[in-house]
Amino acid sequence: FRNLICNGLVQAEDGKKMSKSLKNYPSPLEVINDYGADALRLYLINSPVVRAEPLRFKKDGVYGVVKDVFLPWYNAYRFFVQNAKRLEVEGFPPFIPINQITLQKSSNVLDQWINSATQSLVHFARQEMDGYRLYTVVPYLLKYLNNLTNIYVRFNRKRLKGRTGEEDCRMALSTLYHVLLTSCKAMAPFTPFFTEVLYQNLRKVCNGSEESIHYCSFPQEDGKGGERIEQSVNRMMKIIDLARNIRERHNKALKTPLREMVVVHPDTEFLDDIAGKLKEYVLEELNVKSIVPCNEVSKYSSLRAEPDFSVLGKRLGKSMGLVAKEVKAMSQEDILALEKAGEVSVSTYCLKLTDIKIVRGFKRPDNMIEEEIDAAGDGDVLVILDLRPDESLFEAGVAREVVNRIQKLRKKATLEPTDMVEVYFKSLDADISISQQILNSQELYIKDALGTSLLASSMIPLHAVILCEESFHGIYNLTFVITLARPALVFNLDAIFALYAGNTKCAQGLQAYLLARDHHNLKLEFQRGNGKIKVDCIENQLAMDVVLGEHVFLTVGDYFTA
Repeated sequence: FRNLICNGLVQAEDGKKMSKSLKNYPSPLEVINDYGADALRLYLINSPVVRAEPLRFKKDGVYGVVKDVFLPWYNAYRFFVQNAKRLEVEGFPPFIPINQITLQKSSNVLDQWINSATQSLVHFARQEMDGYRLYTVVPYLLKYLNNLTNIYVRFNRKRLKGRTGEEDCRMALSTLYHVLLTSCKAMAPFTPFFTEVLYQNLRKVCNGSEESIHYCSFPQEDGKGGERIEQSVNRMMKIIDLARNIRERHNKALKTPLREMVVVHPDTEFLDDIAGKLKEYVLEELNVKSIVPCNEVSKYSSLRAEPDFSVLGKRLGKSMGLVAKEVKAMSQEDILALEKAGEVSVSTYCLKLTDIKIVRGFKRPDNMIEEEIDAAGDGDVLVILDLRPDESLFEAGVAREVVNRIQKLRKKATLEPTDMVEVYFKSLDADISISQQILNSQELYIKDALGTSLLASSMIPLHAVILCEESFHGIYNLTFVITLARPALVFNLDAIFALYAGNTKCAQGLQAYLLARDHHNLKLEFQRGNGKIKVDCIENQLAMDVVLGEHVFLTVGDYFTA
């Protein structure tokens, strides 16, 4: 046979044969009704049964597929849909995906990376399906979905939410769109129902698309994958994980800003990536002020060599003790020469790099202790964190805490990401100047993180609709109240009175009319009129041109920044 497909036996959870009389297995229809046919299919494909080995069927295993595969996948899709719709909510033209040829030229490193990773997924799925190795695809898909949600979407939230401008937002959304579409097509044979549901919505913005995902051809590889960029992003995630481990060892929460991180690695190109196009992602994720790249490995790490007894024991026999002694006595220079040459001669034996374990240890500066500076490494890269408290970072820490509390309050108020709100702050401290100084110095960070300015509670209009309010105590020894409210109109009373030549009744009538309008529709009307609308529907009042930014402001934030 060219290919022989042989399945194993599906057993009950206790390892016994499934029996109708014993009823020692769940009903297949019950499993499908609870978790879906796709989840059951993926569970079986990813099990020993497709390798002709027995499987102890567990219903919890099917739930695990839903939790680990379908929920992250759907969350990435839902995040895309929410932010594509947000463009229209904010008055921009509807989302139409940019063509893939243009996307391939994106200068954003994570766009390049996820496009490359998607091509790798397509290549791997096609290769493994051609070889009938279905059980290898699910672990690869899990890794891919983890990267999509925890790296691309997580690190690109600002771009996807439009914080970096409309053009950049559309580039990021289009990249995510094509990534979701391509991954659905590649996985359609494995998850036919789930991918069909996603496809039916994704195809709405793409003219000429097939009626069903199962009418589509299997995706082709478009060009070469970027191995170097994939490696750099993987190393970046290693750096982030190592730095988090250091923080955990010293009980330094991510909300606590640190002044410096040193990344030690001999590869100059990788260090250039970390200190260049990947820098902003590392700084934000780890909450450090600066990154110092270092390719002088000996400056921060000491090397020692140990023989791999499991490899050399049988080969060297009685000579093992003498060789082990000489290997352990190797100097830093000897070890570096071994890494460069790939082999070394020890007591007449030629030892390869695979025969010797090279252990890199952190060489702490003489004048510093572990509580002040610490490191973590994985044998490839060494990460060093400066843990000393820095008063200059106090304000950044407070700002991060305030933003964190506001985000949690949005969730508490069950707000969608597309729901626009205005955020108000009120200090309850005896000396309010401390919090005011912090908010002033961190204004740009807070606005960038929230997408809106943090306003003084004294500016809340009487007609504002309060959505949620909560007080917080002991945050860096500060106490304050956060209030979330619907966007509210602010009137320039002097300009409105002048519009009606001082007629109070007419001025009040205009204000009442504008307040009665739906805020979103009013915003769209101003946009269509280039910042001007004609009000001619108020009884017994003359028609008037109302100018945005002169007579009325759509939000308190607009009025505040005008």
